[in-house]
Amino acid sequence: MTTASHPAQHHHAMGLTLHNTALGLGWVFLAVGVLGFIPGITSNYGAMTFAGHDSGAMLLGVFQVSILHNIVHLLFGAAGLYFARTGRMARGYLIGGGAVYLVLWIYGLITMSNMSADFVPMNSADDWLHLVLGVVMVALGLWLGRDAREETKGRAM
Repeated sequence: MTTASHPAQHHHAMGLTLHNTALGLGWVFLAVGVLGFIPGITSNYGAMTFAGHDSGAMLLGVFQVSILHNIVHLLFGAAGLYFARTGRMARGYLIGGGAVYLVLWIYGLITMSNMSADFVPMNSADDWLHLVLGVVMVALGLWLGRDAREETKGRAM
């Protein structure tokens, strides 16, 4: 006799929970924010500006960054650590943060043709990374968030 396992058990076995995912992304964004301030990891460090499209600093030699861009990564990382406290908050961070990254992707595509409107330095690599982050974060928030919705329904009954 076999019993059907709950779909959530599969991603829980892999360590994928709303809490762990938000926490992990928070740490990654914090690390990216810190790495953006380290010469050598960030090339052309001396060409980093506070904000604007003219910052010449490149994280890992690929992603255009500025002081403001790095601060935003640090704040987004801290938010991930904070919102990882509950399933509902973590779900909101993943879906909301993913939506923000999708808006940034669109913003990057629009400002690519009008660099004077670009107050946050972003290049093509940043734009495509924002698309991937946005899609993955929203998808994880929805997929892993099924558990939180099911728990809420169970308590309401």
